[in-house]
Parts: sequence; C-alpha cells; structure tokens
Amino acid sequence: MTRCLNKVLIIGRIGRDPEMRYTPSGQAVTSFSVATDDSYKASDGERVKRTIWFRISAWGKLAETCSQYLHKGSKVLVEGRLQANESGNPKTFQRSDGSTSASFEVIANTVRFLSSKGEGPGSGEEVGGTAESSEEIPF
Repeated sequence: MTRCLNKVLIIGRIGRDPEMRYTPSGQAVTSFSVATDDSYKASDGERVKRTIWFRISAWGKLAETCSQYLHKGSKVLVEGRLQANESGNPKTFQRSDGSTSASFEVIANTVRFLSSKGEGPGSGEEVGGTAESSEEIPF
C-alpha cells in the first residue's frame, strides 16, 4: 500500500501576536497567522505582488513555546500539515465587508524562530532554534 503525505513548509512573518488558550482537558493551543510574499508577472508585463496568509495552530509544549517567544513581525519557518473541514475543503468564513473567503489551517509540527535580536516589534531577545511537537493532536 502506498502511503500519502500531507506536509507544508512556510517561511514568513507573524501578522499579529499569537493567542494562547487551553482546551477543556487542559491542553495548550496557540494560534497565529503567517504572511508570505508572492510576485508574478502579469500578461501586460507588469510585476504583481501579493501577500498570502496562513492560519497556524500549535499544540502542547510547542504552543507554550510559540506563545512565549513569537511576536508580531517575527520571522518563522513552520512545518506542519494542512487541516481542512470535515468534507476535505478549505474552511470558509465571512469577511467584515460581507464577502466570503476560504483558508486552510496549518497544524504545526515544527516552528523554527528565524528572527534575530532587534528584528520585528517586541523583539528584545534573540530567539533562535527550533520548537517541535512530540504530542499527538487530539481530534
């Protein structure tokens, strides 16, 4: 039997300070968004730049570490898997202007802190290294 793989690697900047909460069973979960930049040349030859946002969830010890060290503007590498809704599609939501949008959530397995001292708002200390999850995610 051939095994399938669901793995995503993102390098970008944190959009806002991470938010940590606890499940009723006491498990920590931290949510944050990561922005990546993308550009391409349009058919008229003009360079088009766009920002792509990813919603990230980290669980357990990884959640606590991310909540402690990450801040808006921090540069990170996130390795994880895409989390879709029950039917395998992106999660849909209503924007404040009334339009509908969709996104996949990334469940982080590894978060590598790439910002160095003095980079990004709120970064008074150097946060290098890797935080990894070794726990099963309760779904």
